[in-house]
Amino acid sequence: MTCGTVKIITGDQTLQNVEGNNMKKWKNIGALFFLLTTFTAQTETITGRVFHISDGDTLKILTETNEKIRIRLAGIDTPEKGQPFGREAKQALTVLTLQKKITIDVQTIDRYERTVGLVYVQGLDVNAELVRQGMAWVYRRYTNDERLYALEAKAKKEKRGLWSTNNFIEPWLWRRGERKFK
Repeated sequence: MTCGTVKIITGDQTLQNVEGNNMKKWKNIGALFFLLTTFTAQTETITGRVFHISDGDTLKILTETNEKIRIRLAGIDTPEKGQPFGREAKQALTVLTLQKKITIDVQTIDRYERTVGLVYVQGLDVNAELVRQGMAWVYRRYTNDERLYALEAKAKKEKRGLWSTNNFIEPWLWRRGERKFK
């Protein structure tokens, strides 16, 4: 059994020579570990009862083990609190989820330590429903879900919710201080 030989040259050249089966085995084990942990994180499911709505795309749940978890709905972005349609988006999320048992398919944890995921109430995709109602934009920076894009296009065409007026600003622009309507 060989331990492997690595010859590293600095400058423009990098790894010059790798010998030995152990080096390849460790690389394969590392790749497998990465895939397994990534796959596991993407398939985690959480259930709980909604006890608080922060805004149109963030809520809090209490799990069966009495853990409080902040949930950010994945792939969508709703108007901010002081923004036109902010209250309506929050109310729509309230009607859909408050005091109801929900299931979250966890996507990730964001920089604010919120659990980001797809939210379901009795099989209804809440993220998609908010887009369908015209209460949310597809958050293009974070999703490529074609179904959401189609729902948004239909809501725009039918002038539902925030699309009923031409005076709107995407929330990600609003948060950066842009306040001029398009």
